[in-house]
Amino acid sequence: MTCKRVAFIIAIFIAITNSAFAETDKTACASWLNHKVTQLHSPNTIDLCEVSAGKPLLIVNTASHCGYTGQFRTLEQLHQKYKDQDLVVIGFPSNDFNQEADDSAETAAVCYENYGVSFLMTEKQVVKGENPHPVFQHLGQEQGQPNWNFNKYIVNRQGEVVKKLGSKAEPMSKLMQQEIESVL
Repeated sequence: MTCKRVAFIIAIFIAITNSAFAETDKTACASWLNHKVTQLHSPNTIDLCEVSAGKPLLIVNTASHCGYTGQFRTLEQLHQKYKDQDLVVIGFPSNDFNQEADDSAETAAVCYENYGVSFLMTEKQVVKGENPHPVFQHLGQEQGQPNWNFNKYIVNRQGEVVKKLGSKAEPMSKLMQQEIESVL
């Protein structure tokens, strides 16, 4: 075997090995996202690890009877604009600020019927306090607990929480889109 042939075989082996490792990185998820949650008003389960592996995320604590509830419309617009670039939007309804419906059917109607939400929505969760859902426990440790409904947490493809934006941050604002584009 000539030196050129050996070098060629080694180069192919390295390329295949690097490709395999790159694929593994894309399918891994951050340990804090290794949870399953029930989808809003559905028997289906959302495997957060599966839906988030190697993808940027926008995680939002929501409420269906809040002054910011109209942001469902612009969150959906944001979802539609960036979903083909792998952005995953996940809404976590919560009654921690006493503005979420008691009945998940009512919450679902607000989201799906009133605002046309097609991004992922979970059943109602605790997002602040002493015993928040583990996802919000991590978000709180990294960027602070939500101080009201519609706090937005931006997570990069590696599962690092890079930014928290408050309720007033409009999903389709220039600032929000810049922050999202920084993790795409």
